[in-house]
Amino acid sequence: MKLTPLINLLFLVTSLSFGQGVFVKGRVVDVHSNPISYANVMLEIDGSGEFVKGSATDDSGNFEVANLQLGSYMLTVSFIGYKDIQKQITLNGNLDLGVMVMEEDLQSLEEVNITYKKPTIKKEADRLVFEVENTALTEGNMLQVIQSTPGVLVVDNSIMVKSMAPTVYINNRKVNLSSSELTQLLEGASASSIKSVEVITNPSAKYDAESGVVINIIMGKNLVTGYKGNVLGNFTQGVFPRYNGGMGHYFKTKKLNISANYSYTQNKINRDSDEEINYFDNNQNIDQIWLSSVNRNTWSKTHNLDVYMDYMLSKQSTLSFSTNTLWMPDFEYSIRNTSEVFDANESLMYYFDANNMSIDEKHNLGFNLDYLHTFNDEGEQLSGNAHYTTYGYSRDQGVSSNYFDSSDQFLQTTSYNTYSNQNTNIFTSQLDYAKGASEVSSFETGLKFSSISTNSDITQFDVFGSQQILNPDNSDAFDYREYIYAGYVDFANDWDLWSLNFGLRVEKTHLKGISISNNEVNKQDYLSWFPTASISFKASDDLSLYTNYKRSINRPDYQSLNPFKLYLNDNTVVVGNPKLQPVFIDHAVIGASYKSTYTVEAYYKVNKNNIYELPAQDNVNNILTYAPVNFDKTIEFGFDFLVNFYVSPRWYLYAVTSFYNIQDEATFWGEDITLSQWSNYSELSNNWQFLKDKSLNANLNLIWVGKNLQGFRIVEDRLVSSLSISKTLCKKKLVVSLTAEDLFNMQDMEDATRFLNQYNSRYNDVDSRTIKVGLRYNFGNTTLTSESETSKDLQELDRLGSQEN
Repeated sequence: MKLTPLINLLFLVTSLSFGQGVFVKGRVVDVHSNPISYANVMLEIDGSGEFVKGSATDDSGNFEVANLQLGSYMLTVSFIGYKDIQKQITLNGNLDLGVMVMEEDLQSLEEVNITYKKPTIKKEADRLVFEVENTALTEGNMLQVIQSTPGVLVVDNSIMVKSMAPTVYINNRKVNLSSSELTQLLEGASASSIKSVEVITNPSAKYDAESGVVINIIMGKNLVTGYKGNVLGNFTQGVFPRYNGGMGHYFKTKKLNISANYSYTQNKINRDSDEEINYFDNNQNIDQIWLSSVNRNTWSKTHNLDVYMDYMLSKQSTLSFSTNTLWMPDFEYSIRNTSEVFDANESLMYYFDANNMSIDEKHNLGFNLDYLHTFNDEGEQLSGNAHYTTYGYSRDQGVSSNYFDSSDQFLQTTSYNTYSNQNTNIFTSQLDYAKGASEVSSFETGLKFSSISTNSDITQFDVFGSQQILNPDNSDAFDYREYIYAGYVDFANDWDLWSLNFGLRVEKTHLKGISISNNEVNKQDYLSWFPTASISFKASDDLSLYTNYKRSINRPDYQSLNPFKLYLNDNTVVVGNPKLQPVFIDHAVIGASYKSTYTVEAYYKVNKNNIYELPAQDNVNNILTYAPVNFDKTIEFGFDFLVNFYVSPRWYLYAVTSFYNIQDEATFWGEDITLSQWSNYSELSNNWQFLKDKSLNANLNLIWVGKNLQGFRIVEDRLVSSLSISKTLCKKKLVVSLTAEDLFNMQDMEDATRFLNQYNSRYNDVDSRTIKVGLRYNFGNTTLTSESETSKDLQELDRLGSQEN
């Protein structure tokens, strides 16, 4: 297997970290003898000021700078909110400086809104914590932070952690939007209040069983009362220009905390693709070859409004209300397709032009009411939530195709119009109780109920001249009801060297779907258990070992369960599958972390009944159907290697490489099929700070996604790249940013399906190469930070699915 240049760089950087020489060490504490973690330690040559090496203190305040030459140095210890320590040292051998005391810098505390800073990367047994406070990333929007988070991939409006779609939370509360809506919300929201991003690969039992992987965005806490706000604007140039503008307002008193964010986004996005289908005869010989050139354009206008309100009823009780609303008054989708049909000798038989235009209107309105009561005992609290979402869309679609023979003579025209609607209502309620059983142990338990109802209909009219005639075969209505009853317990305990977390969640699911046209009824009723476990062992001050296991579920989204047929042209159709079964996932990990710098992991994951949308070709009628189906299972296992460190005090580097194997197993047309593929995922992320006041920041992110398998489709190599630069001006009130995406024009996607009598491929030229210029102006009391925690835990919203075909 080839090693990419990115992987070679990773191994080179790692190898350079080892060497021989003398060391200097010490321990940094405050005036109360409390350890100061993650303080910067820098060594310069005494007299010249030339930088030599740097380090940071660990959780106990200890530091060690090794591999030094004998001589005289200037040692500087710095940390936000404290006065620098500078000390001249002479190394004639190893040197222990003992305890060093840092004093608070009151003037510095008045100028910044953060008095405690954590490391950029921290690897824990069940998660990776990406600290972004005081970095260039917080000068942009939330989506840029997610894109720069290690292990997270954002491509074509989809957020992925390796091959999984994560659930996104803000302060442990679910953001109740579908994938494409979520990216729009994050792009229009300022990142200035983000403290950290957690990529939780083993969520505890308190999370819904569908939370296989969680991205949790942690916001900072309020420090003072008052008001602050910001206005922002972004201009993005891809194939076509895109615009985004918004404002945020935050207000806090002793009892009331209110924040409101509004953004408007107007996009036009282009996508071109070249597609090939080889249709076979009964003898498995090529009968016809279809070559298509497809241009897709989408126009969208989107309004996002989010409001959060917390009111302290007493010192121990808080009542919260929040709403996440999206209104898309106009979404237009144009598909222009030119297809040429050749015989087995590659002689042109005929060709056709197909034009598909659809116009959508969509809304997604979510409302939360939360109550939190804390008891006198530390760690004991009771919380409750009620949530309601109403989601709806309507679509008017017109499709027209003109056919010509090989001599360009007109043959015929086909035309039809479809009208479809969907309305979904979701109600959930939950109650959670947590108690610290002791100083080193905790216990949590809770109950949740979910009710989902969706009603949808589609009507197709075939067009003949000026007349529209109802097509009953492609007209239908679908009613769906689902009820989920859930409960969980979770226990955690820490010993001197060992830590244990164990949880168990149980969910009872009842669903019923009815297709009105043929009165077809689909019922499912099942009880499922979902254990989670995490164990870690501190072998030494530098080395920790851990292992974890989680069982989760992935229920099909409501759009996939809808049996409607949506024709993109006469020979390409998208159809749902009301008989889809849920996916059950077993995921186990074992790993080791050394000095919080190097991490090695091995994992094994089984997806039973895995769901993928397959492009299945009908070789008799020459029709390509995109339909979600259940596989028997997908097995994935691999090895991950991570490293992160400061190259210099102003240059932070993170690198990861993962070698993994994916194997799909399924039965199609009575035959058992197995395909497997080894692949590599590598990431290299750099963060720099420039100028004396550190007001110029930059981030370069490179992600290599090797050739891999996704639902019996082989997806070719891709390189995802981005460069972001930001500059603060006007006493940090004005932020100017510049972001470039797809620097090397290597994010286009090429995939192929080749097994049995299935032989089709496509190359997608996506509109990912962009330049974006952004401005944000902060006003009011800019030391105020939002602390709202009311975006609620809802997996049901994830399953609304995307209406973009």
